[in-house]
Amino acid sequence: MLVILGVVTFLDRINISVAGSSIMKDLGLSASQWGWVQSAFILSYGLMQIPMGALGDRHGHRKILSLIVLWWSLFTAFTGMAGGLASLLVIRFMFGVGEAGSSPCSTGVISRWFDKGEVGKAQGYVWAASRMGGALTPFVVIPIMAALGWRPAFYILGGVGIIWAAVWFFCYRDKAMPGAEPAKPRNVPWNKILRARSFWILCAMYFFYAFGSWFFFSWFPTFMELGRGFAKSELTYAVAVPFVMSMIGNISGGYLTDRLSAKYGIKTGRKALGSTSLAVSALCMFLAAFIPGKTAVFIFLSLCFGIFDLMLPSAWALCIDLGGEHAGTISGAMNTAGNIGGFFCGILFGYLVQSSGNYNLPLYMIAAMLVISAVLFAFIDPSKRIA
Repeated sequence: MLVILGVVTFLDRINISVAGSSIMKDLGLSASQWGWVQSAFILSYGLMQIPMGALGDRHGHRKILSLIVLWWSLFTAFTGMAGGLASLLVIRFMFGVGEAGSSPCSTGVISRWFDKGEVGKAQGYVWAASRMGGALTPFVVIPIMAALGWRPAFYILGGVGIIWAAVWFFCYRDKAMPGAEPAKPRNVPWNKILRARSFWILCAMYFFYAFGSWFFFSWFPTFMELGRGFAKSELTYAVAVPFVMSMIGNISGGYLTDRLSAKYGIKTGRKALGSTSLAVSALCMFLAAFIPGKTAVFIFLSLCFGIFDLMLPSAWALCIDLGGEHAGTISGAMNTAGNIGGFFCGILFGYLVQSSGNYNLPLYMIAAMLVISAVLFAFIDPSKRIA
C-alpha cells in the first residue's frame, strides 16, 4: 500500500507540470504567474511536513494517512475546476498541505511494522515508487488530455487517491509488529541542534540540492515542450526516462552509501558519494543548457536526474548519523530547507524566462546551485553526532 501511495503521490504532484502548457494557455497565465502556481504547492508542502508527521504519530497513521490522502485527492480534483490564477493558487496551496504528510507518515508506518534491519530497504522501495509515479505521469495524463482535455485528468487522478484512502482506512491497523517497543515521547534538544555547525550546513546543502531537483518536479515538462520544442506525444518518453533514471539512482545510491561507508568509514563514504554525485550532475545540467537540440538535452537531463539522486540516500542517512534518536527532527528540518529551495526555484525560473525569453538561462542557475550543494556536502562530518 505504501509503494502504491508513493506512485499516487507523484502522479498527483507531477500531473500539473505535464499539463502546464495547456493550463497556461487556457487560463491566460504568464511564465512568472505559472512559477507562483508551482511554488504555492512547494510552500505549503515544506511548511506542513513536521506538523503532519506529528499528527500521524499522535493520532495514529490509519486515521491521519486516510484523511490527508483524501484531502489532497479532493484538491487534485478541484484543480480541474480552477478558473484563473487566484483559484489555482489557493487550490495548489491546499493540495500541498495534504501531500506534506505523505513521507513523514509513511516513515512512521515503516518504523512500526518493519525490523530495524529492513527499514532502509522499505524506504528505498517507497522512494523509488515515487519516482516511478513521476515516470508514469505523462503516459497517464497526456492520453487523457488528448481525449478529454486537461481538466478530466485531474478528476480521474483525484478519484484514484480517494479509492486508496478508503482501502487504507478499512485494511490498515495501528498495531505495532510483535515485540516492538512503544514509542516514548522525548524532548527535542533544540539548543544543541541549533548550535551545531553541521546542522546548518546540512540544511544549506539540501536547500541548494532541492533547488535543482524541484526543477524536475515543476518546470521540467514545460521546459521540454516550450523551451526545446518537444511535441506532446514526445513528452511521454522525454519526461518518463529521467524519472526512471532517478529511480535507479535512489536504489543504487542506498546500496553504494552503505558499501562505501563500511569500506572507508562513514565520514568518507557518505561525503565522497554525495559531493561527487552533485558535482557531476551540475556538469550535466550545464551541458543541457549549453548544447542546443532535443537529443542532447534529453540525454544530459536524464543523466543529471539519475546522478544527483545517487546522493539522496546519503543525505537522509546523514540525518540518522547526526541526529540519532532525533533523526526525525533533523530530517524534517532538512526537508523543510529543501522545499524552501524548491519554492525559490519555481518562482525564479518563471521570472528568468519571462524577462529573458530564454528557457536555457535558468539551467545555468540550477547548475551553480548544485555546485554549491556539492561543496557544502564535503564539509558535513557525520561522525560527530549533534544530539
